Amino acid sequence: MIETYRGVVYPNQLDHMGHMNVQWYTSKFDEGTWHLFSAVGITSDYIRKTNKGMAALEQTTKYKAEAMAGDLLVVKSKILEIKDKTIKFTHLMYNVETQLEVAATELVAVHLDRNERRACSLPKDIKEKCTELMNDAL
Repeated sequence: MIETYRGVVYPNQLDHMGHMNVQWYTSKFDEGTWHLFSAVGITSDYIRKTNKGMAALEQTTKYKAEAMAGDLLVVKSKILEIKDKTIKFTHLMYNVETQLEVAATELVAVHLDRNERRACSLPKDIKEKCTELMNDAL
C-alpha cells in the first residue's frame, strides 16, 4: 500500500454527535484517490492534455472507529484490479497515534472521454503502472 493522504480532523468537520461526519471521510478518501491516480499516470496534466478523466462507479465504505477533533489521520491505498476501462482500489484510514483502523472504502472508477461523456480504454502505460503497483503490494 502507498500513503495517499495525511491530515487532521478539524472541529468544523464534526457532526452533532461529536465525531467526524461521513462527508469528511469521503472527502479525505477522495483526496487519496487523486494521489493514487497520479501515481499511475492519471495526473491533472494528463487530464488537461488528453481530455480524459475518471469517474466513480461504485463505493462501499465501512466505518470502524470514531475520528474526533485533533485526530491525525493517514490513508493508505492499493489497486485491487485493473480492467480495460476500470480500476478497482481500496483505501484504509488509520488514526496515526493509535494505529487503529478508522474506516475502509473500496471503489471502482471508470476511465472516460470527457468530450463524449462515455467510458474509454485506459492507456497501456497506465495499465502497466497499475499492474506494477499491484505487484509491488504482493
